[in-house]
Amino acid sequence: MYSFASIGLPPQDLKYKGEDTRLVIGRKNTFREFVTVHRGTAGGGGLTTIGDRNLFMNYVHVAHDCHVGDETIFGPHATLGGHVTVADFVNISAGSAVHQFCRVGAYAFIGGYSVVTKDALPYARTVGGRPARVYGLNIIGLRRRGFSDETLVKLRHAYRYLLQSKLNTTQAIEKIGSDPSLACKEVDYVVEFIRSAPRGVIIRRGGKRGDETAED
Repeated sequence: MYSFASIGLPPQDLKYKGEDTRLVIGRKNTFREFVTVHRGTAGGGGLTTIGDRNLFMNYVHVAHDCHVGDETIFGPHATLGGHVTVADFVNISAGSAVHQFCRVGAYAFIGGYSVVTKDALPYARTVGGRPARVYGLNIIGLRRRGFSDETLVKLRHAYRYLLQSKLNTTQAIEKIGSDPSLACKEVDYVVEFIRSAPRGVIIRRGGKRGDETAED
């Protein structure tokens, strides 16, 4: 932990009245200067958790009752509102903010200064202002993590149903689920992530140029 980091202090929640709540942190995490991570609240389960081998750069804020997985990277000034869940291998770039109660799926990339107000899809590049948009798969990140070409092809086709077809979201996930050529655990995770999203997911597509770049 670096200078001026504030880890495990009471939450900034007016409903908090001094209850006995916790922050649980795993192994080999890096908290750079001025990072703040707060304990949970009674109303949110009383627990904030941080997994293993995460990097929190300067001025990152993790609010009460958040749950961060393993091997994530938070750029300077990235902010999580309360009750946010961030899965493994996520990259949240500088200045980005995730609204309270949202989820960020595994291997997602959130571009700099994005405002995430719904759940951010796994494996995808979510970029832009308010609201953020999806610019296809996080191809570079997935290749660096060792995803096979076969899996990437299946994910690409699944995301084309979601982002580039004329189908609505319900129709798109039904189409994905009925296509045997897309069968794999990664595509199943995307479908289940969407179906279980209480706030909805970011499906709004970026511009044509952005989509082509993401798929190259």
